[in-house]
Amino acid sequence: MKNTMVRLVGGILLATVMAATPSLGLVSAQDNLKTKNVGGGQLVGTWDVQVTIRDCQTNAEMGPPFPSTTTFMFGGTLIDSTSRMPQAAKTPGHGVWNHAGGNLYRFKFKSFSFGPTGTFTGWTIITHEASMDPGGNSYESAGTAEFYNSAGVLVGTGCSSTTATRFQ
Repeated sequence: MKNTMVRLVGGILLATVMAATPSLGLVSAQDNLKTKNVGGGQLVGTWDVQVTIRDCQTNAEMGPPFPSTTTFMFGGTLIDSTSRMPQAAKTPGHGVWNHAGGNLYRFKFKSFSFGPTGTFTGWTIITHEASMDPGGNSYESAGTAEFYNSAGVLVGTGCSSTTATRFQ
């Protein structure tokens, strides 16, 4: 009887708290973006990205652009997937982003790479700075790539730029 009463009172208290606190309802990052649209929140969401590899000295394009998808999550984390390499040769990139002020953002992510037999060969760290359009529907970025072998030794660097639009 005592346990039944405790469960009943506990359930009533929980229901009362839930009803009195509408902010506990489910709200997506896109909803937050639409209603607040302030500060660092503009980057939150999923983006269709076109990546162009560039010569670091001349900024010349080194081949045609290729598509990627990047998701910037509330709280400053991100996931990136690219079409440049097959999934068996590279993991998705995982990283962080921050709002640098105004329409400027910075992001950095890391992905692991594998050889044809599945052997771990190292990782890549991409670092970019992005400028968001005033409407918050597109951005352009530029930055560097650092290539490390499986022993953690830096073996090369590169440059790239992107243009991105919100995935709809």
